[in-house]
Formats: sequence, C-alpha cells, structure tokens
Amino acid sequence: MTEPQRHLHLNAFLMSTGHHEASWRLPESDPLAVTKVEHYQQLARTAERGKLDSIFFADSPVLFGEVGRRPAGKLEPTVLLTAIAAATQKIGLIATASTTYNDPFNLARRFASVDWVSGGRAGWNVVTTAGPDAARNFGVDDQPAHAVRYERAAEFIEVARKLWDSWDDDAVLADKAAGVWGDDTKIRVIDHEGKHFRVRGPLNVPRSPQGHPLIVQAGSSENGKNLAAQYAEAVFTAHQTLADAQAFYTDLKARTAAVGRNPEGIKILPGIVPVIGSTEEEALKLERELDQLIKPEYAREQLAKTLRLSPEDLPLDRQLPADLPSEDEIEGAKSRYTLIVELARREKLTVRQLIGRLGGGRGHRTFSGTPEQVADALQDWFFAGAADGFNIMPPVLPSGLEVFVDQVVPILQQRGLFRTDYTASTLRGHYGLERPVSQYAHAEAKELTSIGSAF
Repeated sequence: MTEPQRHLHLNAFLMSTGHHEASWRLPESDPLAVTKVEHYQQLARTAERGKLDSIFFADSPVLFGEVGRRPAGKLEPTVLLTAIAAATQKIGLIATASTTYNDPFNLARRFASVDWVSGGRAGWNVVTTAGPDAARNFGVDDQPAHAVRYERAAEFIEVARKLWDSWDDDAVLADKAAGVWGDDTKIRVIDHEGKHFRVRGPLNVPRSPQGHPLIVQAGSSENGKNLAAQYAEAVFTAHQTLADAQAFYTDLKARTAAVGRNPEGIKILPGIVPVIGSTEEEALKLERELDQLIKPEYAREQLAKTLRLSPEDLPLDRQLPADLPSEDEIEGAKSRYTLIVELARREKLTVRQLIGRLGGGRGHRTFSGTPEQVADALQDWFFAGAADGFNIMPPVLPSGLEVFVDQVVPILQQRGLFRTDYTASTLRGHYGLERPVSQYAHAEAKELTSIGSAF
C-alpha cells in the first residue's frame, strides 16, 4: 500500500496594498485600503476560493516606520478577523499578538472568542515585540532583554493553555428540563503562580471548537526556535537560500522531537514574495517598476534602525560598513538582523541594492517568474526538505493574490501537491493537526488509570 502524497500548506500573509513598500503607488492600488474592512474580506474570499489553509495578519503595538513611506496604521487584527469570519466559511484566520505587552487572561479570552465566532478557524501568532518605541507605549523606557521576553512568552502560553482547558468539553449541559445550564464540577480555577504571572481563572469562555486556537510562531533566533519547538504548531520563517532553509527545517524538527513532540506536529512555512507575469520578462519588469518607486531616503532610515546605525553611516552606493554590531549585541529581531547582513555580505550589495532587495519582503525571499516557474520554486523547496508549505506574501494586493490563486494554485493541484477542496472545517484540520485533549482531562484519566492499576 503506497503512502498518500504529502500536500503543501499555503498561508496568505495579507498587508494593506501588498508587501512591496511601493505597491500603494501603483495606479491600480487603493492607498486607503489599510482601514477598509471590505478590502480584507474580499482578499480572504479570494484566498478561500484558492482553498488556502489560512490568512494571516502581522501586528505590533507601535506605529512602525515613517508614515511618508507606505500606508501606516493597522486595524487591531483580532477585531478584523471577526469581520472576516462573517464573510468566509472555511479558511483559517491567524492574527499576531504580543506576549510582552498583553496579559494572558485577556488574550486567551480574545482568541477563544474568535475561535467561537469563526467556528474553529482561529490561530495566534505569538511574538515577543522588540524595540524601545513599543516599550514606551506601555510606560517602559526600553524593551525587556531578549531572553526575558522569551521566558515571559513561554509562561504566557502555558497560562493561556491552562485557561483554554479550564472548561471541560462537556461542561455546558443546557438541560432545560432540569433547569441546569452548566456543570460547575467541570469548570476549574487554574491557580497559576509563576515568575511573570499570577492568574486564578477559570476563563469566562467555554472551551472553544478547536480546544486551543492554533499556535503559530515567527522568531528564528535560538530562543525563538526553542519556543517554537516547545509550543508552535506552525512556524513562519524567512530564508534567502535553499541551504539555509534546509538547515533551519532540520534543526527545528530535531528540537521538536527532543522535547518529546512529534515533528509532524509542527509545520514550517518560509515566506516567499511571488512576482508573477505571463512571461519571465513581464515579471521582472513588474519587479523593476516597483523597485523604482521606492523612496530611498525613507528606506535607508528604516535600514539604519534595523542595523543600529545612523542613516549617514549608510551611503547609498557603498556596501555596508565593515564594523556592524554583532548579533549578540542586538536585543530585538536577532534573526532578521542576521539575515539582512548575510544577504548584503554574500551578494556584495550596495545599500541602494539592498534596499531594493528588502523592499518586497523585508528579508523574505522574492521570486519573479511565470506561474509555472513559481510552482516549480515551491515544489523544489518542498521536495528538498526545506518546507512543509509557504507563507505567500503577494507584492501587490489584490492582484498578486488573485494571480497566485488563479494561475499558480491550479498547477500545484494538477501536480497533486495541493488540495482541490477543503476536507476539514477547522484551521487545525487544514494543517492536519489533532484537536488537543484538555490537560486536566488527560491528568484525571492518568490518575484513574493509576488508581485502577493499584487494585
């Protein structure tokens, strides 16, 4: 009997008018789309038409970058997801939320609510939020140290999972005849006391359709990979080369196994910015058109912040300075810092060239070509042990997502690499993951088994 062929997992990472920072300047783009719910609902319906696993929104509790550079400001993503849930039926809905500037009870409640509203399609992208600007929005002079942020994140997830499990699946009786709505014995306080949090519980939301919303993670530092191995069920990551992607994939799967988890229970999805044309020449022309619309003075300022330099240290037509800070000196976004520096060094890029390379995906791989060539690129990494799927980052929206769904997805389907229809109704189902058993029910079952074996 032959094993069923593995299928790709595809997530659409949605960002205002597209991931390329100059996308809003194209004639067909709506520069006001960033606050239009209808824009995102239509994008979600397009992704659902393509049978994609999920859509995803990044977020940060700070106004990022200069408002002159690209559409700035973001709707709070969990609120946005509730509006999208009403406009879709199957596609998974993932939002970013920080463990550094939230509390576990409120965030656990928010994601459980989105899971109920969507019928079991919610996912939480766990981030630790770097940067002093975000810290100052919460009365803190500077960001906590990198290791402290990840320590807090691990405890935060533990508390959230306890809260999601604080109701048994059968706690709600809704027995009209007996006049009993719920069983108090099946709802418990969690009495968590740790280094960062003290939370009594229980949650004031019943256990949601998925049990737990899907846990996603996007940090690729050592601490980030350890957190992912322990808790994540999907990982968004950035790699420029096949070799780097393969090394990350092998390493993270091994770390997952080392903590006692099945490596198949964590799906690794590198980001890719597909610039698609009917011919390769047409795709490259679109890429050049977008890059020519970048305003280098804005882009250089953002690059300087990332590299912990002043813009004057980065002449546009020279390579990066030789004496950059080491990764150990960087407290925020360590893995992205390393990726950018290695890209510039490896390809001997000038600052102007580097700005162009980062303009489309901020360090994610950009690939320009025909639909067939894009499908080949995805297939090559998938078969080479570098990915379980991909985080699709259209450079321009809505057109970039539409052409991917209408022209690339059918090729992947014809090759047997992607579903032709949904076979599940929950986000966990799309990713081939089981609904988690409540940790309390599991503990009670073990205790009963132990008692039984004593007789």
